[in-house]
Amino acid sequence: MDCAELVTRLNERLDVDAYAAMDASTNGLQVGPQSGSIEHVAVAVDAAVATIDEAISLDADLLCVHHGLFWGGLDRLTGRAYDRIRPLIEHEIRCYAAHEPLDGHQELGNAAGISDLLGCTDRSPFGSVGSEWIGQQGTLPEPLEPDELCNVLESLDSERIQTLDFGPETIEQVAIVTGSGTDWIDEAIDADVDALITGEGKQKAYHQAREAGLTVVLAGHYATETFGVRSLQSLFDRWGLETSYISHPTGL
Repeated sequence: MDCAELVTRLNERLDVDAYAAMDASTNGLQVGPQSGSIEHVAVAVDAAVATIDEAISLDADLLCVHHGLFWGGLDRLTGRAYDRIRPLIEHEIRCYAAHEPLDGHQELGNAAGISDLLGCTDRSPFGSVGSEWIGQQGTLPEPLEPDELCNVLESLDSERIQTLDFGPETIEQVAIVTGSGTDWIDEAIDADVDALITGEGKQKAYHQAREAGLTVVLAGHYATETFGVRSLQSLFDRWGLETSYISHPTGL
């Protein structure tokens, strides 16, 4: 597939332009020309030396990631930034990143993937960022105790699931913001859900959850954000491209 066509399709499918004003990440094609052909796409959560090296070994033409290389501009290309980008250029591998657009997409996104895993119904967007969303909320198919909910989430590529168990004895209504999502505790309270599922927490989240009577499940930043790139891999498969998934868990 022509690279320019692939980039245009992705930008439109993920509505990248809608997040431009509020996402510090430079979403879209970050490295490489739009000219040329793409036959093999590797997907990964992070654009890091380890994942870039594996993309090289796979002879990929494009590395598609959730966490890209540029956050709020690039001051200089030295040090670790140079070490990451140089191999991409030398091996003519393009890099495409989708951060908040891939968090919030209601079908392909990270939160949508966890909703699929849990079998949630009555879904709606959650986690407002400006005029857009980075999460999803819904109803579990049957009420679960917090331990039972964690058992379902154990299929995630996570070394440890932590629970701030301050909510009701059984959970039915959940809100999901993957990665670092405890900043949306107040929104979860306003939405009257029983639990917020996210990746990692902050110190203040403990007291916020306790005082509000809300259960917060911390299932790992990396683990909760594998769904989006996996969904994109399936999309690329349908578009007739060769694909590879690069797994490099951080345990965080």
